[in-house]
Amino acid sequence: MAALGLATSWLNSPPLTAAALHGRVVLVDFWTYTCVNWLRTLPYREAWAEKYGRYGLALVGVHTPEFDFEHELGNVQRAVDDLAIDHPVAIDNDYAIWTSFDNHYWPALYFVDALGIVRHHHFGEGEYEQSEAMIQALLTEAGATGFDREPVRVDAIGVEAAAGWADLWSPENYLGYERTENFASPNGAVLGTGHDYVAPAELALNHWALAGDWNIDRGAVLLNRANGTISYRFHARDVNLVLAPGGGLVPFQVRIDGRPPAGDHGADVDADGNGLLDRPRLYQLVRQTGRITDRTFEIVFQQAGVLAYAFTFG
Repeated sequence: MAALGLATSWLNSPPLTAAALHGRVVLVDFWTYTCVNWLRTLPYREAWAEKYGRYGLALVGVHTPEFDFEHELGNVQRAVDDLAIDHPVAIDNDYAIWTSFDNHYWPALYFVDALGIVRHHHFGEGEYEQSEAMIQALLTEAGATGFDREPVRVDAIGVEAAAGWADLWSPENYLGYERTENFASPNGAVLGTGHDYVAPAELALNHWALAGDWNIDRGAVLLNRANGTISYRFHARDVNLVLAPGGGLVPFQVRIDGRPPAGDHGADVDADGNGLLDRPRLYQLVRQTGRITDRTFEIVFQQAGVLAYAFTFG
């Protein structure tokens, strides 16, 4: 817990110390604001904080950035505001808290007892009832009584809703050359410099392609000329994409199997497939409502300068 003193700054709170938290059961929640896996856990974290806060539970977020733009405090503050997060958030831009906990995952939840000892951890999504049982056990150990033992129920919506696990056959994929897989534009990738790409006539499942003038850089792909396209063959209910504008607002258009998404549009797209890239964040572009099968996603950006980082699915 002393590692909290290594935060570069704090949101929603003055700096917290191990001494200030002594006597409370603490959930230390490692997150980064574009991580869809963390976003889907947020309703549970907040429900626990609300239910058990009066009995001695403290939720402390540790924002450790993954992408370059997540180091910017203003971007994190806007995400905190958009998500209505009101618990303390330690900004861990130097990965100092992450390293002190020997953490390797987003999301990661560490359960700290009233004496400041880490007693349990959970990585990733799921096991919500087991996590809540651990909270209850640590609170009881600390002398708390009178709380409701029934687990919380959440009704998450939008990007925070649980994934459609039974139909989720498409894994996360980064677009920068350091970690990407299954790039399918003919003749392969030209790294670190502008190149005119074309998309193949067909894509295999979980393969992707570029069309237009793009740079494939280490951590992202960069659009050099307007009307560049990214296409992806997927099998999932949801398609999410981490994007950043080069400057200003960038209109884009989404197609599924060559047509507007209609009722299968995501929260950041209308039924005609139109959306607006306004700031660096995760964009939910597809949420299917019917039977899930292999489909081809396309997004066309109407201005240059766009950076695309990673696809996630749900």
